[in-house]
Amino acid sequence: MRKLSLGGRLALLFAACAATVSLAAGLLFSHASAQHFIELDQQLLASRLSLLRSQLAGLHQPADLPARLPALRNELAHQADLGLRISARDGTTWFDSHPALPESPSPTGLATLHADGIDYRSLAEPLEASDPQSPRLTLFLDITHHQHFLEGMQRLIWLTVGLSAVATALLGAWAARRGLRPLRQMGRIAASVSARSLTTRLPHAQMPEELAELASTVNAMLQRLDDAFQRLSAFSADIAHELRTPLSNLLTHTQVTLTRPRSLEEYREALHGNLEELQWMAQMVNDMLFLAKADHGLLVPGQSALALHEEVDALLEYYMPLAEDGDVQLLREGEAMLQGDRHMLRRALSNLLDNALRHTPPGGQIRVTLGPGGQVGVANTGAAIEAAALPRLFDRFYRADPARRAGGSEHAGLGLAITRSIVQAHGGSIRAECEGGWTRFVIELPGIR
Repeated sequence: MRKLSLGGRLALLFAACAATVSLAAGLLFSHASAQHFIELDQQLLASRLSLLRSQLAGLHQPADLPARLPALRNELAHQADLGLRISARDGTTWFDSHPALPESPSPTGLATLHADGIDYRSLAEPLEASDPQSPRLTLFLDITHHQHFLEGMQRLIWLTVGLSAVATALLGAWAARRGLRPLRQMGRIAASVSARSLTTRLPHAQMPEELAELASTVNAMLQRLDDAFQRLSAFSADIAHELRTPLSNLLTHTQVTLTRPRSLEEYREALHGNLEELQWMAQMVNDMLFLAKADHGLLVPGQSALALHEEVDALLEYYMPLAEDGDVQLLREGEAMLQGDRHMLRRALSNLLDNALRHTPPGGQIRVTLGPGGQVGVANTGAAIEAAALPRLFDRFYRADPARRAGGSEHAGLGLAITRSIVQAHGGSIRAECEGGWTRFVIELPGIR
């Protein structure tokens, strides 16, 4: 069963509300009209009762009635819809002005009754108000025309309720369709989004206030999808570019080796050369798997107390031979304690030190600064990096030096990307700065004290 549309639901809701309000107003008006007629009839009957009491004063027995009938009939003739019954206290009828007058349902007071297709309003009271045992006067007022008016009003109320419900449903459907036009526009634009048109955006500035926030959220989502798709496309191109060179080297080297018979030593050298290329490719694949886990939030670092200065000293000792070969000075300043994963943080700091050693000229200096305020800095002297390139240093396969973008089996440009993933997994952040002849990577980790 097809679900009712939002516009249809709003139209039915409008119709139900209009019908309820119209019905309540109609019933209230009908009740007020009926009460008004009752009050008018009561006033009329009370005035006639007062007049008849003055004419029938002193009436105590049926024998006293004939002398008063001419004046009584003359008075009743002035109002054809008014009838009178005079009866004893025991209910014996002394006089009826009309032969078809109904029986009064109550001995005293105002009542409404129906007899022979005629509606009456009756008022029964003793002839002498001070003597309840005096004869009883019952006035009957024909109110058929009143009832016809009220019945017509009720029919009009129901007709008005029905027509107002239909009219409101139609107007509500039109208003809902017009009001939901921006939502349909959003649907059409969203349906046109594809991998080739992720730059499409919803016009949130033209949307109503209720939809502007939704449009902004959808636009932000499309922007994230666009960025992710661009990164994925760039990653596919970069990894294909990076793997093409070692694969070509392996293929060429193997083909050359197989062109003629060679000695066992030559074959051994050829396999050793291929092994280096394969080891580099395996390392790059492992690095990409590590980054893929980081992208999906699967990196869960351990939480153990670390003396970060001790870890830095161990790394500096490891890189000391390379630094001495390149005439580079290694320094560490400050101490820090934190909660984190020992192996992940050592890998991140190792990547930064390796990167600094490769870009520090002979006679330069690498300085690791640890601060209790939550910062770890790895700085090295060397050539300046353009400000526009600093944020991109953490992108995969990015190399600031264009001369090194042809690919190679030594460095794939993943170290800084892995470092950022490790830092973010620890709830921290990393940025690159370059000024005064120094390139500095600043890590901010929580929990440093």
